[in-house]
Amino acid sequence: MILPFDFQTDRYLILDFTVNNPDLTAVDLTDTSVFTDYVFGKLQRNGAVVGVGGYNEHRVIYRRSPHFNQTEEPRCVHLGIDLWAVAGTPVFAPLDGVVHSFQDNNHFGDYGPTIILEHGWEEKPLYSLYGHLSRPSLRGLHVGMPVKTGQKIAEIGPFPENGDWPPHLHFQLMTDLLGHTGDFPGVCSLTDRERFLEICPNPNRFLQIPGL
Repeated sequence: MILPFDFQTDRYLILDFTVNNPDLTAVDLTDTSVFTDYVFGKLQRNGAVVGVGGYNEHRVIYRRSPHFNQTEEPRCVHLGIDLWAVAGTPVFAPLDGVVHSFQDNNHFGDYGPTIILEHGWEEKPLYSLYGHLSRPSLRGLHVGMPVKTGQKIAEIGPFPENGDWPPHLHFQLMTDLLGHTGDFPGVCSLTDRERFLEICPNPNRFLQIPGL
């Protein structure tokens, strides 16, 4: 369990942030309040408590931020699963592990407060990343701090402190951190897609959300 929802019984909504979603042409994605109203309006209209989706999704929403457009080829392929829920929703560790690193990636469109845990999985290292947290979530942490399965490790943050996004958790798995600490690309370019997907397995192996 990552969030306090049961995806077998609680109602959730798969959100589409690709060019195939015509709603996005009418939403000012650069205005986080408008973007938030759109996301949570859809959840409310569908009676859902959480929005989900995004792994390996070719998204258009990253055009809102220069953070994803700093190179010749923009980054647009999402490498984790997003869980859209109200700020303050608790986040729990899916496995035993230790705190690998953490930091506040404080740029518009970035992760904001971020925690990376290190686990052992099938006798190999596995890392899990939690982005768009609240700033208090980073208090009291230290590198190497033990974490138990099901332990509360953080809360979903409000905007703008969460990187200026509608409240949600970015949950991502990595088998190799490529030397990063407190941060790791959550979005890659189309050219780099295959390389990053090889080291970023589908987080739904832990979430077990039907339909993803």
